[in-house]
Amino acid sequence: MTELVLPGLDDVLAAQEPLRDVALRTPMEESRWLSGVIGAPAFLKCENLQRTGSFKIRGAYTRIHGLGEEERARGVVAASAGNHAQGVALAATSLGIRSTVFMPEGAPIPKENATRAYGADVVFAGHVLEESLDAARAFAADTGAVLVHPFDHPAVVAGQGTVGLEILDQVPDVATVLVPAGGGGLVAGIALAIKARRPDVRVIAVQAAGAAAFPGSLAAGEPRTAHDMRTMADGIAVGLPGEVTFALVRDLVDDVVTVSEGALSAALLALLERAKMVVEPAGAAAVAALMEMQEHDEGPVVAVLSGGNVDPLLLGSVIRHGMAAGGRYRYLRVTIPDRPGGLAALLHTVGESGANVLEVVHHRISPSLEIDQVEVRLQVETRGREHAASLLRRLREDGYVVEG
Repeated sequence: MTELVLPGLDDVLAAQEPLRDVALRTPMEESRWLSGVIGAPAFLKCENLQRTGSFKIRGAYTRIHGLGEEERARGVVAASAGNHAQGVALAATSLGIRSTVFMPEGAPIPKENATRAYGADVVFAGHVLEESLDAARAFAADTGAVLVHPFDHPAVVAGQGTVGLEILDQVPDVATVLVPAGGGGLVAGIALAIKARRPDVRVIAVQAAGAAAFPGSLAAGEPRTAHDMRTMADGIAVGLPGEVTFALVRDLVDDVVTVSEGALSAALLALLERAKMVVEPAGAAAVAALMEMQEHDEGPVVAVLSGGNVDPLLLGSVIRHGMAAGGRYRYLRVTIPDRPGGLAALLHTVGESGANVLEVVHHRISPSLEIDQVEVRLQVETRGREHAASLLRRLREDGYVVEG
């Protein structure tokens, strides 16, 4: 049995120099609105503004930079839903190395296009990351290409750990750090760097509830596969933690929490509106956790925005989902008299309440309707939950039968 090799602080410190001219020292933005939500100073570590749009360039470059000449000549291969793919492609191209990336079917088109633009050959294989990773391993065995794992390698974790060093420099009195987690490379690296220098800082991993492999794995004491992965956060949809990342998360991370799809949507929308940050669903996970906690007295708190590579079509859907989750969109079914002026009166009431009607649909045939009634289905935009509740009260006070 091969002995498990784990990185240490020296490896993270050593990764800084090669990355100096490759990866950006990303901004740390103080967030007043998030501070107001949690009742403690809050900061955003903006890895969504990193080269290639995510933190992944740090680990990918560290791993590939460390290859010998003979290994470089064989080229590299990777598997990724998009962010690691772009990191590997850019890192390999900048070092003059051939790269091939296996992506799951249905990977976001912007991530595919960017990966090709950075110089990689892209091959689609499987429907989830683990299947793409199997294809990448087979390619490595057949061709001799070096597999650059998306998270489960000491050099990759060390490269991601440079984020933790920057956090300590930028917020010296930080008390809590929340990190999106899929396979665990980023949170393992950050925890490694931070705990070595400030063991009192709490490090919390955040996973999507529909794709959370770490809770079950930690309970079992070993990496366990999470099946039936369902989440919009493709960047953290990893069904099986790695051996390296599992050991580090088990030993160094203080807690693992999960967030719902609604919370991810609400966080992405809030980051757009309040922080003016474009963040992919996975990148918004740490903020989603803070928004769900509401109160957090262990500040200052740093939430890592791990990536900003979001498909515009998905972004539009997530914005609508987030607005619905926040009470900004409501779908109402209102029964009105089927007579001239009935619809106009209803819309007048809605307009007077300050809500904006986005869509109107009539339904005249239903077993639940009397012959002189019609059901009107409205999609309305409100200012939030309180305003939506006020609209419902107003309609019911005016005698309307309302569901929604």
